[in-house]
Amino acid sequence: MKRNYSTVALLLVGSLVGTAAQAQDVARVQQKVLAENGTPELIAFRADAPAYTLNDARKAFAEQLQLSNNDQMLQAKTEVDQLGFAHERYQQYYKGIRVEHASYVLHARQGVVQSMSGSFERIERLNVTASLTAQTALQSALRFVGARKYMWQDAAEEAGLREQENNPAATYKPSGELVIVQNRRAVGTGRMGQPTVAWKFDIYAQLPISRAYIYVDAHTGEVVLQDNIIKHVAATGTFATRYAGTQSSATETAIGGYRLRELTRGSGIETYNCRKSNSYTAAVDFIDADNSWTEYNNANFDNAALDAHWGAQSTYDYFKNVHARNSYNNAGAKIKSYVHFDDVPGGAGYENAYWNGSVMTYGDGATRFEPLTSLDVAAHEIGHAVCSSTANLTYSYESGALNEGFSDIWGACVEYYKDPAKQTWLIGEDIDKVRPSLRSMSNPNAESQPDTYQGTYWYAGSGDNGGVHTNSGVLNHWFYRLSVGGSGTNDKGTAFTVAAIGIDAAAKIAYRTESVYLTASSNYAAARTYSIQSAKDLYGAGSAQEIAVTNAWSAVGVGAAYGGGTPPPTGITYCASKSNTVAYEFIDYVKLGTLTRTSGADAGYYNGTALAAPSLGAGTLQTISYSAGFVGSAYTEYFKVYIDYNQNGLFTDAGELVVSAAGSGSSAIRSSSFTVPAAAKNGTTRLRMVMSDASGTTSCNAYSYGETEDYSVTITGGTTFDGPAGIAGGVSAARFDVYPNPATDHLTIVLPNNAPVVSVQVLDARGASSTAARHEGNGQLDISALAQGMYTLTVSDGQTTYRQRFVKH
Repeated sequence: MKRNYSTVALLLVGSLVGTAAQAQDVARVQQKVLAENGTPELIAFRADAPAYTLNDARKAFAEQLQLSNNDQMLQAKTEVDQLGFAHERYQQYYKGIRVEHASYVLHARQGVVQSMSGSFERIERLNVTASLTAQTALQSALRFVGARKYMWQDAAEEAGLREQENNPAATYKPSGELVIVQNRRAVGTGRMGQPTVAWKFDIYAQLPISRAYIYVDAHTGEVVLQDNIIKHVAATGTFATRYAGTQSSATETAIGGYRLRELTRGSGIETYNCRKSNSYTAAVDFIDADNSWTEYNNANFDNAALDAHWGAQSTYDYFKNVHARNSYNNAGAKIKSYVHFDDVPGGAGYENAYWNGSVMTYGDGATRFEPLTSLDVAAHEIGHAVCSSTANLTYSYESGALNEGFSDIWGACVEYYKDPAKQTWLIGEDIDKVRPSLRSMSNPNAESQPDTYQGTYWYAGSGDNGGVHTNSGVLNHWFYRLSVGGSGTNDKGTAFTVAAIGIDAAAKIAYRTESVYLTASSNYAAARTYSIQSAKDLYGAGSAQEIAVTNAWSAVGVGAAYGGGTPPPTGITYCASKSNTVAYEFIDYVKLGTLTRTSGADAGYYNGTALAAPSLGAGTLQTISYSAGFVGSAYTEYFKVYIDYNQNGLFTDAGELVVSAAGSGSSAIRSSSFTVPAAAKNGTTRLRMVMSDASGTTSCNAYSYGETEDYSVTITGGTTFDGPAGIAGGVSAARFDVYPNPATDHLTIVLPNNAPVVSVQVLDARGASSTAARHEGNGQLDISALAQGMYTLTVSDGQTTYRQRFVKH
């Protein structure tokens, strides 16, 4: 039997209830940005609408995220920032099981929620009862890691941990926690990205050194995700350092002289000598008799300890003085560094440096590197600690690339903070014996990294945790462009111009993005959304900083330029849509204008955007034909066709669902007609066809049965209008206020400089003038008689004509 239709019917009822609740509350929402899975990643609320308070958290989540009876949001922590915002972070649970990497934050000022953001996992019919015990799953995890020795097998390290934690029961031996996590290792299967009940283990290996969260499917024993705690550097060509030179550093008196410890910063900064071993507990202090450490420039590279100690202090000072952050956890955590570490005691030299989840660890290097203790490396690694205490970005694929990129940003910022004369935009330039640097933020291509999203050197494989050390180049270059500006054309053929805002302002925006908005599963699209919101928070909507942030993302191929710009659709990131299986049905025929394609099953998704795009004239009637292919029995299918008429990367704008039709359980070719709006934006854009056995499937889904196909279409004879930034070509691009938007009964129009509203025209989605709207004078427009949908508003003050869109609900 293919499926249980009674279950499908129950889901549809739940969907209808959610839609009604959402419609009742839509007046609150000013802006909503959807993630790839179709759930909101940012919701901003209107200042003039009924407000949620922090006491209304449960109501806000229920109404805005459409929670089911199985979903729970539990408060995790609250922080207050320098702008007076309180940020309450909530963790998602499903049937009482924590959903890994899924959290949501309410952002409030004076108790009133102004926005909410985060990552929410829509989960349905998931069996949360584990088939395997934690002990059985642990054996699978250990086989996956394959280490020769683990930290809990070392009695000295176990004793050291108990002392460090002041807990006689502390141990490195992992205990399993049952969680729900996305399967990130089932590449090429329908299970990739699917919520999975898994046992989570923190596994710390000593030989060879590694530490990671390992997630084991609680039903099959398969490892579904590896999230590294230790972010290895040299093994993937990501770090290179040499001595930063002798620097003044705070020290502490000790027997026989002075040692590298100090207590004035947080809970202290301490630096130890591992003596070329892999043991933290056997490490000793560096001692100097007269507190003048010049003799440490020796064949043993002991002056590397001075770099590590000074680097930790400098990084602490940067975050404290610039971002008001008290150590990496914002609670004064002690920063401990271990120098002369070697994973093989007495070996040839360890070419790596890492944060292991609690301390800094530095090797001496060998054939590729000098000792890895330079300032930008220290700041990079402590930056990983900051990330683990804020966004906690999963060390995998795009979220992992962001994790690495933010650490490079902090490496550059701390280096600039302490010595602006150094080469800020090169990472590890001082110590690499083979290359000029590990990475170049100004020119990532020079070190085989992409400077454009999915452009040259973009890594699409599964190695290196999905290319975290390679694809971080996109975030690096975004930050460089935001800081210094510039013009050019990126790998996608998009021309860009970015006005410089300086590294200090860029850093404030980056820090707020990471510490306030990003969540564990965030990707590049989310980073764009949240950095724009951060710029608005810090500098105001429409500010030069918001414009620069947006244009810098366009420069690296993530989203459009400010005000829409004219980037081609390849510069837009669309949400994912794919079925889990095509074992029963799939799309086998599509025809629209000059486009005709006959096909078999395409693994749940087919990207046909590279095919010749049919031309669709604005205002013309078009017919699209399509059919379903079946393996065995024919089932009733639901076809939906979307066209991104305004080229903003979304299919959720009014009028962009152009076909919604139910099939009759046959493979016959069917046809549907639609009219291209006169106000559609000229140029090439995306058409998406979704065929599913469930009527509730939308444009952004991972769904059970059917198929999604994407194609390009070219709009002609339309407009260059692109949203509220205005329209070019004889019509003013200046902004004017229209509120509330969306609206139900009335609109208020306020022109620049409070100019009088002389005339108003309302055009429907076809471009036809509507007489149902009535201008009442003084900028008041009665729209109560309009049908629901998207409209274009043309307003004149007698000299200048303005244009903007609004939505009638």
